[in-house]
Amino acid sequence: MGKNVTTVTEEMVQPILEQMDLELVDIEFKKEGKNWFLRVFVDKEGGVDIEECGRVSEQLSEKLDETDPVEFPYFLEVSSPGAERPLKKKEDFRRHVGHRVYIKLYEPMEGEKEIEGDLTSFENDTATVEMKIKTRTKTFEIPYEKIAKARLAVSFN
Repeated sequence: MGKNVTTVTEEMVQPILEQMDLELVDIEFKKEGKNWFLRVFVDKEGGVDIEECGRVSEQLSEKLDETDPVEFPYFLEVSSPGAERPLKKKEDFRRHVGHRVYIKLYEPMEGEKEIEGDLTSFENDTATVEMKIKTRTKTFEIPYEKIAKARLAVSFN
């Protein structure tokens, strides 16, 4: 098979999501223990409910059965990314300005490889994050291409 499972899944799920006015957040295809899981994370303004996830799962499952991109058994899960939603695209950063974020960098910046704080802006492909260190606040200007991983963070204050 030429394309990988996540690419094929993305092509199949996109029209379903557009019809339902949902957004694709992420697709994972990974082995946990003895089982393989194909996980599709969807969202919309205000969050998705269990019925919407069920409808996506049903329709996607039919399409996957038709084309059968995976030659072995796996579990399909469709869910919401939850409170710690990953930030993948530049648009995700723009949309979540004002939220608390966790960012892991490819290489340290000012001695920090992991930065958690408030995303105050995302302009010119640069995320500005204010991180509290004890009593002071430190501002990081992080170029998008230096971000290895990012997600929303839950703050307990």
